[in-house]
Amino acid sequence: MKININNKKILVTGGAGFIGSNLCEALLEKQNTVVCLDNFATGKRENIADFLNNSNFTFIAGDIRNIEDCQKASQGVDYILHQAALGSVPRSIKDPITSNDVNVSGFLNILVAARDNKVKRVVYAASSSTYGDSESMPKVEDIIGKPLSPYAITKYVNELYADIFSKTYSLETIGLRYFNVFGRKQDPNGAYAAVIPKFVSQLMAGQSPVINGDGNYSRDFTYIDNVIQANLLSLVTTNPKAINTVYNVAFGDRNTLNDLMRYLKEYLSSFDPKIASVAVINGPNRAGDIPHSHASVQKAKVLLNYNPQFSLQQGLKEAVQWYWENL
Repeated sequence: MKININNKKILVTGGAGFIGSNLCEALLEKQNTVVCLDNFATGKRENIADFLNNSNFTFIAGDIRNIEDCQKASQGVDYILHQAALGSVPRSIKDPITSNDVNVSGFLNILVAARDNKVKRVVYAASSSTYGDSESMPKVEDIIGKPLSPYAITKYVNELYADIFSKTYSLETIGLRYFNVFGRKQDPNGAYAAVIPKFVSQLMAGQSPVINGDGNYSRDFTYIDNVIQANLLSLVTTNPKAINTVYNVAFGDRNTLNDLMRYLKEYLSSFDPKIASVAVINGPNRAGDIPHSHASVQKAKVLLNYNPQFSLQQGLKEAVQWYWENL
């Protein structure tokens, strides 16, 4: 899909992270000026190494918890893509205070800086965790339940703050509720690594991956290129009905963790046949996990012209190739 956005100055918070660095790359390819704000809490310098010699790219080492850093980074900026956050439900359960400081206070700092610097629009990473204990399927934006983790609370508060800033200060905002994003540059290491890169690295090493529960929990796994498309569409839309609201960003399908493991084994065994026989271990269910996640993307299709191109299987083939070449 061709999306025309060029010659704009765009701040990407968390731009050295998995999603943020992919957004920086997409924006630079379209001849935009990109400012990246990151403190490397979860982002990595190697994710932006290829951009550092690009005259259209500026890196600012800073923390969204520091209002001065936010003010500096957003000066003269047309748009903000806010990706900086402390992800992970287990991390937020272990340390709710830091998750709140980064995800709520940090987000508020970005909104204030955007208001003060007359930024046109803030597009921010919301989360499917906001649906909480709602059992309705597929998930539609207007029906949410009670949050199941501190992380989910922080992401819901982001939506409430964005709504208030839209109404009170006329700041344009769009929230994108990401559903289990995966793809190139996603870190397989660390205590809070996402499930797909973690499984890939374990299978490649001949180690037995551990599936939480019986493997029948399901997710709407979303390839990174679908997420990039949604962000760029959110920047360029001029439809008044499309602004100051939230959208599901997903493929609009769901697969179980057992399905996921089967696909990963199949695609990885084309590189190393021994991977097909690696045993899988089933562990206990994880606290705070939503059993099933399946998004309706109809609202984004109608209002943003969102048209996700990559299913789980298509995205996994791309991701597995990248991990095989880069891990």
